Amino acid sequence: MLPPSTSLCIVDDSTFWPWNRWPEFARWSNPDRCLIVIPIAGFADWGLGHPLDSEEVVLSHLMRAASLQKPRELQMLVLPVLRFVVGSDPGCCFTLKAPEAHAFISEVVASVESAGFRRVLLLNASPWNEEVCDVAARDLRIARGLQMFCVNLAALNLDFHPSRSESRRNLQTLLTFLLGEEPLSGDAAKSFAANRGIAAGPEEVNPIEGNPVSLADAQEEGEALLNSCGARLLSLLIEIHARAPLPNKGALTAMVSL
Repeated sequence: MLPPSTSLCIVDDSTFWPWNRWPEFARWSNPDRCLIVIPIAGFADWGLGHPLDSEEVVLSHLMRAASLQKPRELQMLVLPVLRFVVGSDPGCCFTLKAPEAHAFISEVVASVESAGFRRVLLLNASPWNEEVCDVAARDLRIARGLQMFCVNLAALNLDFHPSRSESRRNLQTLLTFLLGEEPLSGDAAKSFAANRGIAAGPEEVNPIEGNPVSLADAQEEGEALLNSCGARLLSLLIEIHARAPLPNKGALTAMVSL
């Protein structure tokens, strides 16, 4: 069992980009086969009774769980989380407009490319940033010839979206396990949101009704969720690794009319 952690750096040390120095990057073997993972998470009150950085907590633990189990042939580096992204609901904090978020992602990917890497995964936890990530990945594929991939947390059956999600209770339980602290109850969360002056946004975020899973029960249920979702993420990483590099260094071939 991975114990609850309050560390500000929830990573697998062997795959964390900042733990490498420039000599390691200069001697990197087959950089075009190395997958660069860029985690993306916002700050928001999702009505789960847990802190505003819940997206990052879940995403970081899942990425670490997958990294620790990866096969040796899966060459991968993980960047620090991009925290300043789109947030369309009043319960979001430190938000950017879509063009600014697009430019931010593009600038980070350009830095990755300058280090010699050409295979990039945008691993996104925020429902409000799914479209931005898709568009940024498409534009970077066209403009820079990079091999881009996108995976949203919703694909791992952990969806923060306030209306479409069928996994909010699981997210709440997983966070209780990871943080080692029970969430605010539904009534307390409503009172907290009201005192902060949070109004309904495009998708109204309501606290989960009923009593949350206890901390004792979350120890078991949360561990199972972390293991299953981490395994799902690892399977996607392995699937991406199996893809051949783009031909012609990613250059797009012009269509010719016959």
